[in-house]
Amino acid sequence: MSFVDFLDRDSTTAARLLLGCNLIRQIDGKQVVVKIVETESYDQADAASHSYKGKTPRTEVMFGPSGYLYVYFTYGMHYCCNVVTGQSGEGSAVLIRAVEPVKGESVLEARRNKFGVELTNGPAKLCQALGIDKSMNGHDLRAEPLILESADMVPDSMVVAAKRVGISRAVDEMRRFYIKDNPYISTP
Repeated sequence: MSFVDFLDRDSTTAARLLLGCNLIRQIDGKQVVVKIVETESYDQADAASHSYKGKTPRTEVMFGPSGYLYVYFTYGMHYCCNVVTGQSGEGSAVLIRAVEPVKGESVLEARRNKFGVELTNGPAKLCQALGIDKSMNGHDLRAEPLILESADMVPDSMVVAAKRVGISRAVDEMRRFYIKDNPYISTP
């Protein structure tokens, strides 16, 4: 399955399929690799989505082609990153909630001054660790300094579907996915 075909699917399908994929980041001349272990899906038909009320300057990237990064600022202090999914014109994306370090853990530790699961077990933590901020909004995930690399699908027996975290609308929808028993997930 090609990169584009994979992300051209609806956000909930893509959220499930993103589990196990890698993000490869160049930071200060060093390569860092992290595995996606937790995701949440959002689309314009979803009351909890930024795209629910249509395209705005803030959400324009969500309506573009798939495979780009949608970055937003929340609580006046944190960045969160999403992979844009679906067809052009549809406002959909997948929030990356947690990642597990695979390579370059010491680089992440230096950026966060934290160790172990505290490095990347939440959307704001992983953005801080990977140096993802508003300047990366609209970044093509096929290009450096941040590349999304597909991986073999995580077996269904190892995937948990759950309610999303930290939202006040559409709270009962099962649009959160994580790898079972992974210590890096944000909320069990």
